[in-house]
Amino acid sequence: MKTLTLKHLRYFEALTAHGHFGRAAQACAISQPALSLQIKELEILMGGPLVERAAREIRLTALGEDVLARAQEILERVDDLGGLVRTTANPFAGRLRIGVIPTVAPYLLPAIIQALSERYPRLALEPKETVTQSLIHELMASKLDMAIVALPVSEPALQEFALFEEDFLLVRPARDAALPIPSPSQLQMMHLLLLEEGHCFRDQALSVCDTSGAKPKQIMEGSSLSTLVQMVGAGIGVTLIPEMALGLETRSAAVSIQRFPAPAPSRTIGIAWRRTNPLSEEFLQIGAVIRKAAEALPARQ
Repeated sequence: MKTLTLKHLRYFEALTAHGHFGRAAQACAISQPALSLQIKELEILMGGPLVERAAREIRLTALGEDVLARAQEILERVDDLGGLVRTTANPFAGRLRIGVIPTVAPYLLPAIIQALSERYPRLALEPKETVTQSLIHELMASKLDMAIVALPVSEPALQEFALFEEDFLLVRPARDAALPIPSPSQLQMMHLLLLEEGHCFRDQALSVCDTSGAKPKQIMEGSSLSTLVQMVGAGIGVTLIPEMALGLETRSAAVSIQRFPAPAPSRTIGIAWRRTNPLSEEFLQIGAVIRKAAEALPARQ
């Protein structure tokens, strides 16, 4: 009789993550028939079907939902056990899966990689850039070890460590350089350029001009801060950027930069990881290295 294995659970988790047997098999580096066999064995062991099979996607049954929740808990504990082994042997060797939000990655990630590589040469960094919600999900599923995000993330299962604070800057067309900085209510009436839904910086930017629950009357979206700044340079509207983006994003655009009066709107950037991870002390040391690298950025000096 077949017995339950971690392979069954990892393949099942991959199937639920990708929603398709072919894509899940590719991600697991096995053939689709082999993956199907593992899922079928798991269904036999669990006593019923776990997924509803369709041509283009799969859906979890009620039993599948229950099995997935428990499988993720088991896999998380197994990954944490692996971390404990690393702690005993060499906590700063092996891979470190680190996620970074898009409004930080282009400006800070190169400095992080250089600083950590110099300090911990046996640490193999595996960076991933995506939005906060996806990073938190992957942290909880043990697919990432830590993430650099805007704090707080307000997830009880995660530990947070603040790295630094940075101000928001107003970006306007170069012709408007002499104009006084607008008040929050005046910003509401402007053509405000924002990142797409899903970016936490979008919500933070909206909060700057949201004093009474009203949203700006005109909003245009872009996929990156670079796009927004170039659109401002073309005279389409105004936008906000974090301070660390100043040098990279404005050097080739015909824009003016203005600082808000105190207390200026700002955000706190930090790292987050699972509280159950046995490498918490090591992550604090890594956080200190990241903080020092951030302080050395030209835009923040």
